[in-house]
Amino acid sequence: MSADTSGQRSLLGSVRPYLEKESLAAFFLGVSSGFPYAMIGATLTTRLAQDGIDKKTVTAFTLAFLVYNLKVFWAWVVDGVRLPIVGRMGQRVSWMVLSGVLVIAAVFNLALVEPSADIGATVLAAILVGIAGATFDIVIDAYRIETLKPYQLGTGSGMSQYGWRIGSAGAGALALIVAARTGWGAAYMACALFALPAMLTALVLGEPARHREPAARKGVSEVIGAIIGPFGEFFRRNGAWLVLLFILVHKVGDTLANLTFRLLFNDLGFTNDEIAIWDVGVGFWAYLIGIFVGGIVYARIGLKHSVLLALVLMAVSNLSFAALAAAGHSNLGMAAAIGFENAASGYGGVVVVAYFSALCDLRYTAAQYALISASASVVGRFATGATAGALIESMGYVNFYVLTTVLALPGVALFWWMGRSGLVDAAMGTAGEQTG
Repeated sequence: MSADTSGQRSLLGSVRPYLEKESLAAFFLGVSSGFPYAMIGATLTTRLAQDGIDKKTVTAFTLAFLVYNLKVFWAWVVDGVRLPIVGRMGQRVSWMVLSGVLVIAAVFNLALVEPSADIGATVLAAILVGIAGATFDIVIDAYRIETLKPYQLGTGSGMSQYGWRIGSAGAGALALIVAARTGWGAAYMACALFALPAMLTALVLGEPARHREPAARKGVSEVIGAIIGPFGEFFRRNGAWLVLLFILVHKVGDTLANLTFRLLFNDLGFTNDEIAIWDVGVGFWAYLIGIFVGGIVYARIGLKHSVLLALVLMAVSNLSFAALAAAGHSNLGMAAAIGFENAASGYGGVVVVAYFSALCDLRYTAAQYALISASASVVGRFATGATAGALIESMGYVNFYVLTTVLALPGVALFWWMGRSGLVDAAMGTAGEQTG
C-alpha cells in the first residue's frame, strides 16, 4: 500500500509542474505562436490551389517563411526600444500587445487580397504576415523564457510545443471549415483570434518576474548598444563560439533525414491511407508523448544529461529508417520507425529548447534567443536540402540513413565534451541560473 501511495505521489509530482501558472502561460503563448505559420503554410497553399494559381507561382510564397530565419536582424528592437504610451505597461507586455495587433492586421490584410486578381499583392501580404509573425515569435519566446523559473524550462518548453501544435492545427482546421461555408476572407479573419491567447496572457500576468532592463544609454550609444550589446555579451562568454558551433551542427543529420521520409514511403509502395494512419496518426501521438516525457526527464536528471540523451536518441532514430528501407513495405516497420522518430523528436525538442532558453541573458532574451533559434535551423535549410536526393540516388536509402546517423555524431561528441570540460555551465546565461 505504501508503494502505491509512493507511486501516486511520484506521478503527481511529475504532472504538477505542467499545471503551474508559468507552464500554463507557456501553453497559451505557444498557441498564438503557431497560428501565423499556418496562415502562410498549408492554409495559403490550399487557398491558392482552389483559386487555380499555377504551382510555380506558389513557390514565391517561400519568401514568407524565410523571414523567420531573418528575425535576428531586428530582434534587438524588442529588447532595446521602449514603446511610447503603451510602454507604460512594461517592455514585454507592450511589445506583446503591439506585435499581436500587427499580426491581426497582417492576417486581415491577407484575408482581403484576391490571389486570382493580384498575385503580387498576395505575395506581399503573405510576407507581411511572416514579418509580423516572426516579430510575435520574438516577443513570445522572450516572455516565455523570462516567465519560467529555471526548473520549469523543461516543462514550459513542452507546454509551449503543445500549444504550437494546437494553434497551428487548430487555425488550419478552422480556416478550412469557415472557408467552405463563407469564403477565405472570413476564414482568415476568424483565425486572427488565435493571436489573443498570448496577448491576454501577457495582460493578465504582467511583466515577467525575471525580466531585466539593459543598462540605460543616451543618444546614438543607446542604439548601438541595443544592437551590439546582446551579441557582444553572448560571445564574451567562455566557450561561446563552441556553443554556437554546436547549435549550428547538432541537427544536420536529423534535418537531412527528415526531408526524405515521404520519398522513402513512396518508393516502398505505401498508400496514402497507410501514410495517413502510420505516419500522421502514430507520429502525432508519439510526438506528444515525447514532449510530455521530455519535461519530466529534464526535471529529474537535469539539463546536461537530458540533452545528451536527446542527441543520442535523435541520432539513433535515423537508423530505424535504414532498417525500414532494408525490410521493405511493412506497416509495423513504418509504425515503429515513425513512432521512435517522433517520440525522440518530441523529447529532444523539449530539452534542447530548454537548453537554448537557458543560454539567454535576461537583459537580452529576445535578441539572443532569435540568434540561437535562427542558427539552429539555418544549416539544415540552406545546406542539406539540395543534397538529400542526390545522396539517395548515389548510395541508396539504407546507406543514406546510416550516413545521417554518422552526421549527427559530431553534435553528440561536442556536447559531451562541453559537458565534461565545464563549458556547458561556463557559457550558460542568466536565464538558466537558479535564483532564491
